[in-house]
Formats: sequence, C-alpha cells, structure tokens
Amino acid sequence: MLAEPTSRTDAFPRAGGETGALMRAHDWERTALGAPSGWPAALKVAVNLVLGSPESMFLAWGPDLACLYNDTYRPILGPRLPHALGAPLRVLWSDVWDQVRPIIEMALAGTASRYDDLPLTMARHGVEEQTWWSFSYSPLFDEDGAVVGVFCVSNETTQRVLSERALRAREAELLLITDTLPLLIAFIDRDLVYRFANKAYEDWFDRSPEEVVGRHVRDLLDDEGLAARRAAFDTALAGDQVRLELDWPHRDGRPRVADIRYLPRRAEDGAVDGFYVYVLDVTDRKQVEHLLRETNETLERRVAERTSDRNALWQLSSDIMLRCGFDGIIVAVNPAWTSVLGWSEGELVGRNLFELIHPDDVEHTVEGAQSSSEGHSFARFDNRYRHKDGGYRWISWSTRPDAGVINAVGRDFTVERERAEALVVAEEALRQAQKMEAIGQLTGGVAHDFNNLLTVIKSSTDLLKRPDLPDARRLRYVGAISDTVERAAKLTGQLLAFARRQALKPEVFEVGQSLTSVGDMVGTLTGSRIAVDVRVPNAAGFVNADPSQFDTAVVNMVINARDAMGGEGRLVIEMREAAEIPGLREHDAIRGAFVAVAISDTGAGIAEGDIERIFEPFFTTKGVGHGTGLGLSQVFGFAKQSGGDVAVESEVGRGTTFTLYLPRVPDPVTPAAADAEPEPLVDGHGTCVLVVEDNVDVGAFATQSLAELGYATVWAENADQALAELARDAGRFDVVFSDVVMPGMNGIDLGHEIRRRHHDLPVVLTSGYSHVLAKNGTYGFELLHKPYSVEELSRILRKAGIWRRRKGLLGA
Repeated sequence: MLAEPTSRTDAFPRAGGETGALMRAHDWERTALGAPSGWPAALKVAVNLVLGSPESMFLAWGPDLACLYNDTYRPILGPRLPHALGAPLRVLWSDVWDQVRPIIEMALAGTASRYDDLPLTMARHGVEEQTWWSFSYSPLFDEDGAVVGVFCVSNETTQRVLSERALRAREAELLLITDTLPLLIAFIDRDLVYRFANKAYEDWFDRSPEEVVGRHVRDLLDDEGLAARRAAFDTALAGDQVRLELDWPHRDGRPRVADIRYLPRRAEDGAVDGFYVYVLDVTDRKQVEHLLRETNETLERRVAERTSDRNALWQLSSDIMLRCGFDGIIVAVNPAWTSVLGWSEGELVGRNLFELIHPDDVEHTVEGAQSSSEGHSFARFDNRYRHKDGGYRWISWSTRPDAGVINAVGRDFTVERERAEALVVAEEALRQAQKMEAIGQLTGGVAHDFNNLLTVIKSSTDLLKRPDLPDARRLRYVGAISDTVERAAKLTGQLLAFARRQALKPEVFEVGQSLTSVGDMVGTLTGSRIAVDVRVPNAAGFVNADPSQFDTAVVNMVINARDAMGGEGRLVIEMREAAEIPGLREHDAIRGAFVAVAISDTGAGIAEGDIERIFEPFFTTKGVGHGTGLGLSQVFGFAKQSGGDVAVESEVGRGTTFTLYLPRVPDPVTPAAADAEPEPLVDGHGTCVLVVEDNVDVGAFATQSLAELGYATVWAENADQALAELARDAGRFDVVFSDVVMPGMNGIDLGHEIRRRHHDLPVVLTSGYSHVLAKNGTYGFELLHKPYSVEELSRILRKAGIWRRRKGLLGA
C-alpha cells in the first residue's frame, strides 16, 4: 500500500504567513534542499526565525545558496517573486551578483558585516535603476559549527537617500536665495547657538557665515546688545513671535535702525527648538516717518478722529476700500490708501477720483462708472491711480453699486504686472542673447586677424619711406598694402553680415555658398591649433530658410565643437544630399529631399546621460562663465522651425558629429544677366561731381583722386552745405557722391531731398556700415562700400553718368 501523504497541519513550517503557506505547498523534492522533513535542525530554526520576524529577512542555505525569505521581504523581490522560493541566490539576483558576491563570500568565510546605504543597480521592473540598501550579513552554522549559509537582514533606503540628497539641494538653493536678499537671516537654537547664518552677517557683524555658525550669541553681541535682546530671546523660545527696533550703528559710526523679528520654530512634537532671526535696515524709512510725523501731526489727529468709527475690516484691511458716487466724487476711503497710494483721507474725501486716474485709463473708467450706475458689478476692473509721489500704481478693483454709490475694494498689483512685463522683455532679450554670445566669440579672433593685417600695412608703409627703393620692390609693397586692404574689407563685411539684426525672413539660398562664406570665419573662431576641413560638393543645394539663423546655427555648432576639443583637434564641416531624416527622439524617419550639414569634431564627446538634454535651453556641461547653454537650443529651434531636425552622434573620448537637416527646394530660376558694368573711367572729361563727406581725410582723398582722373569736384562737408551748392547752381553737377553717416542730415535723407528738388540728378552713396542701410536697404540709391578703390569709384560714377545721359535722351 502507498504511504498516507503528510497532512498540511504537520507540514513545515507551520507559520510564516503567505510565504509560509507557499513553502508548505512548494515541491522541495525538485530543489537542492530536498523535502523539509530532511532539513537540518539549524535550517529549520533559521527558517522559523526569518518567517516570524517583522523585519525584511532572507537566508541562503547550502552549496547553491538556496534562498528562503519572509513576507516582509517579498515586495523587494518585485518581478523575481514567482520563481524566488528556493532559487540559488546568484540566479535570483543575477543583475547585482557582481556587487553582492564579495559580501556573501565574506559571510561564508565566517565574518559578519553591515553596510548602510549601499548603492546597487537593480532591474526590478524590467529596467535598470539605482537603489540604496542597508544590509546586515551573518554566517549560518550547522550543528557542528560549520558555515552552511548566510543570514541577511535588509532594508531598502533608496527613498531616504534620495530625500536627503534633495534636502541638501534645497538647503543649498535656500542659502543662495537668502544670500541675495537684503536681510540678515539666521537660526538660533535653544542654547542660543547659531545654526544658520546668511551672507548679510559680513555687513552687520564683519563675520562670514562660516565664522558665525556654531558660535553663541554672546560671541557676537556685547553685554549691552545681549541685554537689549534677552527678553525677546526668552519670548521667542516660549513660542511667541517677537518684533523690536534697535539702534544698530554701522561700524564707521553712521546711524542705523534695525527692524528685528524672531519667529519660533517648532519640532515635530510641537516643542520650540529655536527661532529664526530676520533683520532689516529701516533707517531710511524711520527718517521719513519722523519727518512726516513732524509735518503732519495735526493732519494725523484729524484722520484718527474721522476714522475712529470705522469697523475692524475697514480699519485693518491692507487692500484699499472706496465709496464714491457714479460721478466719481469720493465719499469715504479706508486707511490702506495711505500705505498703498500715499494719500490721506483728508486729501481724498470730496475729491473726484478721475483726477487720480492715469490719462490713458480715464475713458475706460468713466465707462465702468456708467455701467455701475446701471447696476453692473465688476469682479475685476483694472486701472492706474496716481501715487502721491507722482508715480502710478496698478489697482485691481472688485465693485458693486448700492444706494446711489459704488462700493469698491482694490488691490495693488503693480509689482506683479511689472514682473510680467519684465518677463516679456527678458524673453525678447534671450532671443538675442545667443547671437550676441556667438559675436562675442568672434571678437578676440577678429582683433587678432586685424592686427596681422595692420602689421603688413604698417611694415609696407615703413619700407616705402626708405630712399632709393627700387621700383620693383616699391610695387611689391604697394601691392601688399592693396591686397591686405581687400582682405580687411572682406573680414569686416563677413562680421557685419553675421551681426545683422534686421527683421529676419526665410529666403531661398544655396547652402554651399553660405558654408563657404562662414568657413572663412571658422579659422577666426577656432584658432590655429584646430585643423578645419570644409567639404562642399559641386552640386548646388538650395533651402528655404533664414540665412542669418543658418549662419548662427553653424557658428554655434562650430563653437561647441571647438570647446569640446579644448582648442586643439580636427573639425570637418561637410554638406551632402540626404533622402531622409533618420528616426530621432522617438520619432519615425521622414522621407524626402534634404540638405544635410554635418559638423564633426575630435573632442571629448558627450556623456550618454547628457545626450537627451543638450538641446534644452540653458543646459550646459561647461563651467560658469563659459557659455549660456543657448547655442544648441538655437540650432534645435532653427531646425524645427525650418521643417528640419538636428541629429547628434557621440562617443566619449572620440568626438561628436552634429547633423543639421533642412528641406531641399528646387533650384531657383537663374536671374537675367545684369547690365554690364562700365569700364573704369580713365579720363573724367570734366564730369562735375559734388562730393559730400564729413571726414576730412576721406574727402580729400576722394576729390584728389577724382581730379587726377579728370573730374571736376566740389567738396561739401555736410548735407546743408551740399544743398546750398545745389541751390546756387545745380546744373553744373553731373552726379552727387555722398557719405551716409554724417552729423545732422544723413546721406539717405540728403538723397531723398535731392530727388525731390532735382529729380534728374543721380546720387551715389558710400558707407562702411550704417544701421539704417542694414535695416532698410539702399532705398534705390547706388551704394559704394568703404573701403573702395579709385577704379571702383570711377566705375560707379561713370555708371551714374550713363544713366543720366540715357534719361536725358529719353526726355528729349
């Protein structure tokens, strides 16, 4: 016959809650431990100990370290729970076994150990997470004293560790905030020992916060100061708030009045464990109050008499209260008017409130009064009232008409409105901040390049001054000066184009040309120790985007690459065609025609944890003072607004590649060929030019150069002189050649005036840079950029002369 099965009441273990029940139902014959009936007594004792404990415990027994645990330990197992009972410890905790194994081996060697807040990377919920634990490991002995297992009491401390970290961060933030406030702030415990002090102690006590914390108040206060505060200390420690004013002279003897407040702090049990200290310098306020008391004592007595019958709410409210007629005549006001707007009751009652309202708000307020006379109440009605000091305050009213008058309660929200307006201004400033940062990066490099160019010019002019210099060498030095001036003009032109701030609009442009242009500046940005390779294919690639923002985005990525390389390495800027934007940031790939601009560096690379944050505004891994964190944010925003995207690939220690994708557009129609430029005029044949130039050196050069070419010239130093010459005899002039930037009337306004008075007289403008031209263009005038050559000057004047002759022929 088969043996009767063991009854559940006889099965081991008899207790242990849900885990005990699972152990009784478990098929132990299929495990290394075997049936519980054959377990050693030491194992059974240990199991009963674990199951009966309210603490989180487990034990690992035998060569395989089979795991047995209690109900409290079950939540820790997470997704491991279904297969945890009796499982080998190395299998059960495979994801942290490398971290736990040395501790287990120490216990198996007979040495107990304890670890507090031990960091462990676990995958309890299918993904890795950082956790912290406190463990106590002990060896388990059998009846013969041999170590046969490990006993562990565990407690997860992740939440506490994270909370403590967050608390430390909040404390650091609080310290930063308190240090910026115009207040002395401290905390003093029941033993009158400083436990916190802000930076204001340097001004009030000539002690740093570090020197204050841990000291007794008598170490900072003399006997007189301590005696003046002793009663207030006792009151605060008894649980009551305290406020007092004391004369507290500056160290140099200047008078100072301190507004001191003590606020008791209570522990969790309700007992006062100390008090906060807040000290504000109210010297100016006290002086003003004293002056007002001296000059207005009679008025104050009358106000007190007239307001003595008001109710508590009317008296105590910090909001201003008003009763007035529908015609605006004030019937009554509460005391808050004085603190909010500076007006006393005597100055207001009987006065028309429309006299106090900002002129721009009068019409709006009159309409509101009319609506009130018709029975309408306002939950919110905003307007501005004049303060007695002449300024205006924004007041938000709640009104209700009653018995022929308007009852209203108003709150001063000037500060809130100013903050909102300041936020709008700040947001606009931020939109320019990134570009200004990029321009700032250029400044040092541009100065370096200009000094190099000036060195060539200065050296050449010095050599030209030498007597008996051969003609060949003289021509070589003159040619060097000419070439250097052209390079300098090109450099200034690039800088001005990059720095333009006119209203920006998308336009169709060729990316390769823009990259080539920006590439000329890259050497200035990166320095000589970074090798730059700009790769532009022969095939043109057109996009419809903002060219200024494109240049800024490229420069931002170049600056980012330069900083990542520490000023030394290799930078590759490459343009290519792309058939799609790859899947980025959990978005699917986008098929289409795109132009891709890739910028690769050999820098330090980007840590994996920072990849997803690098495009966030103000996020930066650079030190303080080395970047606003706006550069890559601008690149990302520009790409998205232009219908593209930006990808990043990085390997720590090897470098990073940023790829900007922009939608490609069809090549634009080639414009018709412009009229051929006239050849430089060798002989002016008496062509008469009115030269308008306020700079003496430039004016002398222009007139002398034109005279040598056979032109007749008249030089006017400003617009008024030019108009006077034209009024005297405009017919003698064939063309007007004017600078743009001049004192008084500028060249553009002069050109418009000449058009109005002498519509057939051509005007040619010249300028090195003008914000008016940068913003609005040339207004249809011919423009010669400074610096210009004699040939360029002759060519544009001849072009203007040809235009006038053609117009004269058509008129004839």
